[in-house]
Amino acid sequence: MNLTKLFSLEGKVAIVTGASKGIGEAIAQGLAAYGAKVVVSSRKQEAVDATATAIKDMGYEATGIAAHMGDMDQISNLAAKTIETYGGIDIIVNNAATNPVFGPIENTDINAIDKIMDVNLKGPFELAKAALPSMQERGGGSILNISSIGGVKPEAQIGMYSVSKAAVISLTQVMAQDWGKYNIRANVICPGLIKTKFSEALWQNEKIADRFTANLPLQRLGETEDLIGTAVFLASNASSYCTGATFTVDGGYLVA
Repeated sequence: MNLTKLFSLEGKVAIVTGASKGIGEAIAQGLAAYGAKVVVSSRKQEAVDATATAIKDMGYEATGIAAHMGDMDQISNLAAKTIETYGGIDIIVNNAATNPVFGPIENTDINAIDKIMDVNLKGPFELAKAALPSMQERGGGSILNISSIGGVKPEAQIGMYSVSKAAVISLTQVMAQDWGKYNIRANVICPGLIKTKFSEALWQNEKIADRFTANLPLQRLGETEDLIGTAVFLASNASSYCTGATFTVDGGYLVA
């Protein structure tokens, strides 16, 4: 065994959703840096083209394919175009998510719940399912679903988002159980409070941020770069015996 190649992603093709900014962008850059050909996906073509261009300017391989993770036809097209462009799919990072509601769960209407579940749960399932035949043909693959610490311990004011992220953890375990026979691994990352645009209502509020970090063992908020190492590990052969597992990247929030 060549131990220096454990984390290499040379020859692998990865799709990263929600990759035009934040956690998805950081993970896309990380996978590309370790050798993967990366498909950057998000809702707007202009945005994914910009991110893909930035990755190529670093000297790595990337292309942008727009897709809305609440639109099943667009998801199917994303998988098909990836195969057309790079010949197959080895890695999926289901990072795209939405949360249109902030407040008590009794203020959440059914349409908002449908939107949350479509993007956060159904979309990742449909993309993984669309990639399944290619992964089987290529002898295996790695599915990395991005959940949240809210999926483990429900977060105040974002109740249905927490429910959707708990479902993502369960979905990941089901994928691992059903698809392990194809050498397809499925694992989940649960980030804590990471400084992204998605979570800026929390971390830009000084009182909330100070209260949050005061109880954290590492006593700081997370940066998007904090997710890269775990993502590369789970995408690569370094984690070849890991499946159905939940990895928290939360500064110690769940043990505080």
